[in-house]
This record gives sequence, structure tokens and C-alpha cells, in this order.
Amino acid sequence: MAAHASMCCRLFDRHKSLTRSRKLVQCVNRNIQRLYSSATHKENELELGDSTLSAANFAASLKTRSSTQERLRDDSTLPFSAFLTDNFGRRHSYLRISLTEKCNLRCQYCMPEEGVKLTPRGQLLSTSEVLTLARLFVQEGVEKIRLTGGEPLIRPDVLDIISELRKLEGLKTIAVTTNGMNLARLLPKLKDAGLDLINISLDSLVPAKFEFIVRRKGFHKVMEGIDKAIEMGYNPVKVNCVVMRGLNEDELLDFVALTEKKPLEVRFIEYMPFDGNKWNFKKMVSYQEMLDHIKQQWPNLEKLQTGHADTAKTFKVPGFTGQVGFITSMSDHFCGSCNRLRITADGNLKVCLFGNSEVSLRDVLRSEASDEELLQIIGAAVGRKKKQHAGMFSISQMKNRPMILIGG
Repeated sequence: MAAHASMCCRLFDRHKSLTRSRKLVQCVNRNIQRLYSSATHKENELELGDSTLSAANFAASLKTRSSTQERLRDDSTLPFSAFLTDNFGRRHSYLRISLTEKCNLRCQYCMPEEGVKLTPRGQLLSTSEVLTLARLFVQEGVEKIRLTGGEPLIRPDVLDIISELRKLEGLKTIAVTTNGMNLARLLPKLKDAGLDLINISLDSLVPAKFEFIVRRKGFHKVMEGIDKAIEMGYNPVKVNCVVMRGLNEDELLDFVALTEKKPLEVRFIEYMPFDGNKWNFKKMVSYQEMLDHIKQQWPNLEKLQTGHADTAKTFKVPGFTGQVGFITSMSDHFCGSCNRLRITADGNLKVCLFGNSEVSLRDVLRSEASDEELLQIIGAAVGRKKKQHAGMFSISQMKNRPMILIGG
């Protein structure tokens, strides 16, 4: 009973904060749909027609979310935060935080050839702001945080951030997605700080082709990082490979062969459209086409069981140490089980990777809003998450950030 009374008091306090939250609407409305600067109003309307909120609509959204939260609070137990549960019942327990927009590579599918205009340093999240948001999301039920970029390992305080995240009660997993360039050198300290999982980007096993794709040298550094991760006991070490027709689809079998002796999970990612990456449907190699090609070499390829919210369809060649996976965002989306939210390096909350709707949590934080007011803003944004993305052809026509400014 005491625990129940305590929860009721906490939830009642949240309800009282709604009034002041509405006062933030005018401030938030300037940022609620911060779209990539090159987008025009007409282009942004391509996102199913309602990507721009008025102050009145946002206030109505807050009211709707409050009503939903009150219904949940009438229950004897609150199984998961109402603020992180969308209108389709999806519970968002996985948060991806971009630590920087900078990167020491220039991957073709991630960054335009001419580069990107970086956000001024003062407009990026500070260390304390990153940790404040992480704490708030973990208190509401987030169990996994992935640090992304840009290249997260070039941020000077990345070890401090991981160490502080490790102290958060309820956070089960801390992961990093990295290009691997600095990994071998930093990994011992990263592991000591509390890093649980590693994803390493590698799009070719041919050094010259690697350099062509990423527009920089460094193939051997990446391979050294992969070997170091295996040596230090990470299992599996996930290797992300974006497959592009005419560029690296001829290496599928070579990547699968890597899993014979090594505890790797090679994840083949369908080529996805983002600003500046010159996406073309003809360049995309679908999951089914990749799978058929691999099965010609290994016809006994076995499909593995995966969790409800897992993004990869995973397979294993019998007798191999590792496994392979497919991220099928374009040809067979997994929006129905999506449990992920993203915070960009400049502090915007994106509820969908492919949506251009954003809300600035940075600006709310800097307005000295309370935790409860922040949660109302977050809850309204989560509540507007669509059932699924618009489809690859519509996405390719929408304005969105380049991948490097979202967080990979």
C-alpha cells in the first residue's frame, strides 16, 4: 500500500505540472518541428501532411497525452511510463543519443560529398545536459542507451559519459556504434567505464574499396578494432555493412565467411535515403535478394529466433561461430515493434529515424523547465509518432537531416 500511495503521489504531482508545461508551448513551438535548414514548408508537408504543429495543435496534443496518462494512472499498477508509450501501445525502452556531429570519415551513404554545416558548439548538448536527459529517460523505463554520432569516440568526454551512465539504476545496457578508427586504442578504458555492446561500421573488406566508400584511409585500423573487441570478450561483435548495388554487393559471401571462425554478427543494412546521400532505388539491394544470394553458397542457412523489438532478421550457417543479420528498413519495415527514440547532438528528439518531425529538448532544458515539464513535452512528441514510416519512395522525396546529423 505504501508503494502504491507513493506512486499515486508522484503521478498526481505530474498532473499538476501540466499547467506550467502549457506555458512552455510558445517557446517549444519555435522548435517543435526543427527541420533540416534546407527544407521548405512545401517539402516538409510531404511527411503525410502534418509534420508542422501550431501552438494550438501542440497544446491539444499535450491535453490528449494527459488524458491517456490519467487513464493509465487509474490502474493499480503502471507497467511502463505513459510518457514513453505511444498511441499504438509501443513502449520505448531504447534511447539512441548522438554525442557529436563530427566524424573522421566521410561515408557516402551518411554524409554529402561537400560535407555538412556543423551546429555551433554552444547549441550542442553539454555533458550535463546529455546526462540529465539520460537520467530522465531511464527513470521512465529506458533500459538501453546507444551512443552514436558522427563518431562518438572522438568526443573527449565519452569515457566520463559512459561512467556516469553506468551509475543509472535501471539502465541495463550501454552500447556504442563506431567506425572503429579509434576503437583499438580506447577499448580497454571503454570497457572499464562500463561499455556493454559494440557495433562497428565496415562496408568493404577490400582496402581500396573501403577508402572509396568512406573517402579516407583507415581500413587496417578498423580491422584492428574488431580484433581487439573479440580479444576483450565482446560477443557478439556486431559489424554493420550498408549494401549498395554496384559497390559492395559482390562481397556478401566474404562477409558471411568472416563469421566462420569469429564471434561476429555481420549485419547487412539496406541502403536508406537521407539528405545528400544520392539514394536511388536501383542502388538498393533488398533483404530477399541478399538472402537468396547467400543461400546459393550455404543452402542450409538457419533462421534464428529473435526478440520482439529486434531490428535484425538473423541467420546462422551451421557450424559457424558467428551469425549474420539483415536490417530490412526499406523492403520489410519493423515499425510495428519499434521501441527506439533518438536525441540528436543538438538536443532534438526524433521519434522516427525517417520522420522530419523534431522537438528541441535542449531549449526546454535551458528554459529551466522541471523534469515533469520535460516529460510532458516528451510525451506529446511520442504520442504523435506515426504507425509506420512513409515508405522508401516517399522518404526519398522528404527533407530530413543527413544521417551524420541524426546519429547512426
